Amino acid sequence: MKLLIKNGQVVQDGKTTKADILIEDDRISKIAPSVEKIKDAKEIDAKGLHVMAGFVDMHTHLREPGFEYKEDLESGSRAAIAGGYTSLACMPNTMPVIDNAYLVDYIMNAPFTRDIAVKIYPIGAVTKGQKGEELAEIGLMKKAGIVAISDDGRPIENAQIMRQALEYADTFGVLLISHCEDMALAGDGVVNEGYNSTITGLKAIPTASEEVMVSRDIILAEYLGVRVHIAHISTEGSVRLIRDAKKRGVKVTCETCPHYFSATDDEILNFNTNAKMNPPLRAKKDVQAIIEGIKDGTIDCLATDHAPHANDEKNVEFAYAANGTVGLETAFSVAYTHLVKPGHITLERLSELMSKTPAKLLGLDDAEIKVGNIADLTIVDLNKSHKVDAQKLSSKSKNSLFDGWKLNGQIVHTIIDGEVKFSK
Repeated sequence: MKLLIKNGQVVQDGKTTKADILIEDDRISKIAPSVEKIKDAKEIDAKGLHVMAGFVDMHTHLREPGFEYKEDLESGSRAAIAGGYTSLACMPNTMPVIDNAYLVDYIMNAPFTRDIAVKIYPIGAVTKGQKGEELAEIGLMKKAGIVAISDDGRPIENAQIMRQALEYADTFGVLLISHCEDMALAGDGVVNEGYNSTITGLKAIPTASEEVMVSRDIILAEYLGVRVHIAHISTEGSVRLIRDAKKRGVKVTCETCPHYFSATDDEILNFNTNAKMNPPLRAKKDVQAIIEGIKDGTIDCLATDHAPHANDEKNVEFAYAANGTVGLETAFSVAYTHLVKPGHITLERLSELMSKTPAKLLGLDDAEIKVGNIADLTIVDLNKSHKVDAQKLSSKSKNSLFDGWKLNGQIVHTIIDGEVKFSK
């Protein structure tokens, strides 16, 4: 099987150059200014298009097992390839919770018997049942194939349990992804504490609820000399804490999501439940701080926190709506529109944020365009704009914050292991 990509603008090694790419079987075999046509090779004319390393999402919710009415591995796979993603790491807050090797095997073996194009890597729970009381079978789950551990959706409130988890994660060589939220401070809040929470009358969550736990996890990681990864940071204070910790040499990394650099809590003013998420959308100063954190490297990567929910879980009063937005199919366009187009970062930097760095953090294959590498590629048209229509998304659930938004940049092809899995 051979695939020849002609005339593309190839994003690699921090620069973009016009080149042809020859793929043989599942690997890149040649990159050159011009590659002669090969008789038995399928050809893609990428003139006017950009060829990027396939996107890697290190934080997504596929809902299986237990919540297949929201999403399943197959529908999540379709959403992923439509968004240019070639690899996903799925969170364990399912039913039952992915906290043992048997359920890890279930996720790992699904692509062999089902129509799943994207590569799916399970994240195991930190604690049994995500109850925060007793560590899960981290070593056995690692042997079965997990790439990280997390109790995402719930914080690990007990600092001693968190210490033990960090030590075990270090022992087994897996990344611990921490959901930072002080539940006592968050209470039953549903939106960011500030002017908009006051005028809407919705119960509020202070930024300190995130920052207190970010600070605790940094302190533990620094004390133990181990690494910790902070999920979906959303506040100015979190950026500052992580920036300062990195300067001290603390082994802390972090991610943010497209909604935290593209939207403020103004989105809640019409009580749009697709704008309800956890952490909540924050104030303008927080959005600006997140962008600065991306620009200066404090924020290591972008993740979607793809959170599908059925219509009846969102079509309720704001306070009772489920948290989250779907994001796999819009992440690149939101990032290109709100980060690259305004000049905050380059396309090459965006490629690092969405491919190289998340793959490195999870210990996956090198997500870069190089001869000999696995041919996981995304071809995009930066000149195409489109209006998001949530009802046309491939995800089972349509709860998109970005419904109706006009975005720049469109996925044209998604190539996985040298095979074209999606074409627009």
